[in-house]
Amino acid sequence: MQKIKFNSSKVISSRLIYGCMRIAGDNTPADKTKGKLALRTALEVGYTHFDHADIYGAGHCESLFGELLTELKQETPDIREQLIITSKAGIRPDPQRYDFSADYLTTSVENSLKRLNVDYLDMFLLHRPDYLFNAEQVAQTFEQLKASGKVKHFGVSNFSPSQLSLLQSALDKPLLVNQIEINIHNISSLTDGSLDQCQQLGITPIAWCPLGGVVYPAWGNTFSKADEQRIAAELARQAELYNCSTWQLILAWLLKHPANICPIIGSTTPERIVAAKQALSIVYNHADWYRLLEARNGYPQP
Repeated sequence: MQKIKFNSSKVISSRLIYGCMRIAGDNTPADKTKGKLALRTALEVGYTHFDHADIYGAGHCESLFGELLTELKQETPDIREQLIITSKAGIRPDPQRYDFSADYLTTSVENSLKRLNVDYLDMFLLHRPDYLFNAEQVAQTFEQLKASGKVKHFGVSNFSPSQLSLLQSALDKPLLVNQIEINIHNISSLTDGSLDQCQQLGITPIAWCPLGGVVYPAWGNTFSKADEQRIAAELARQAELYNCSTWQLILAWLLKHPANICPIIGSTTPERIVAAKQALSIVYNHADWYRLLEARNGYPQP
């Protein structure tokens, strides 16, 4: 497994990140067993970074991870120090809203720590931007969480470049990541400055839903049947050329970008968790990257 160092920190992550949003399933014994097997598979093949959020499975995903971590500690006492554990908060229901208040963020971190059965988070991310957030107040909350030893590093998720800049301006330490949707359907990060900003500031972009538009419809899918057929044809051509699956090729397409995108792998199927690693060894051609973009857009680059 390739590794990547986040910004000026000492955080060294696996290039592929394991996403824990689905590991608890319906929280039935069968789904929990399946989730634990997926986690063990990820660990065995070199994933060291595990992505959580307080809302995933209404907290059951973090609890399941905590159960497994207790088991793993009996087998490997220092396993915690070998992992990067990230969680997120900021999305609240009834009504659906975003909230960066100090009390909520602090309580969310504390509850995540209990569920995960850990003393600290390696990274804590703001899940979606609160349009009413005060950067100075969030900075104070971050400082308190760090001083208490509950969180080591911070990042954001789904932030625009201006929102990230605003928050960073109030912080003494750099934000390490911006977790955003990046896939063949949603390429806004190529044009809205997000990936440019990541390169400029040394921030690592983490791609959620990286296989959207290929393995499953992307959020808010706007592709027509003609779009899907054109993309599928180019993917099939390139997959044969590179001797891989079309979904592995899409991961290689993301990995090609110089911002060092880290895709999140959220499958609970062991075979797919293992096979995702093949994308890391694909020597992907610059011209083919643009051929796939052209197939996606339906027109040549101007």
